[in-house]
Amino acid sequence: MIETQRLVLRPLILADRAALKVLLGDDEVMSSSERGPLGGEKVDAWLRNEICEPKKSRVAGKLAIIRRSDSQFIGYCGVTLLPEIDGIADYELGYRLIRSAWGKGYATEAAIAVRDYAFTVLNLTRLVALIEPINKRSIRVAEKLGMKYEKDVLLPAYDHPDRLYSMCKPDDNIELSTSP
Repeated sequence: MIETQRLVLRPLILADRAALKVLLGDDEVMSSSERGPLGGEKVDAWLRNEICEPKKSRVAGKLAIIRRSDSQFIGYCGVTLLPEIDGIADYELGYRLIRSAWGKGYATEAAIAVRDYAFTVLNLTRLVALIEPINKRSIRVAEKLGMKYEKDVLLPAYDHPDRLYSMCKPDDNIELSTSP
């Protein structure tokens, strides 16, 4: 579990199913996903995969973002191994929030906490984010984390490139921030 001033990040559980159906079934939330909105059975399969997938490929996996003030599930954030981007394996920091949580700094707060966890606890040396070029909100979050645009990449089964943002673990003399 990871805690911030306003959030608790914990592993996803089966009880998150209803909240995930709202999140992953929302047209606007999923507009930047190649798969589009997910229906009931696809959400169930997605959740089972996140809970049961072997730990080695998940690293930290996707963590539920719970707002402390009302204990509401507002999204997820986590680190996942991407087996190949242009022939190189990378660790992706990803995040997705319900629409009512947009614009309040929750994505940045959660992503900073996960970034810091990835660098200090998991001892990863590089993180990336794959972002649809039209997803300006996610680009701003990546930039607030310290990520920089690296290049456009065309993933298998995609019909257009995503933008690859990346950052390396800061020098040990630089303290990572845990606030947005």
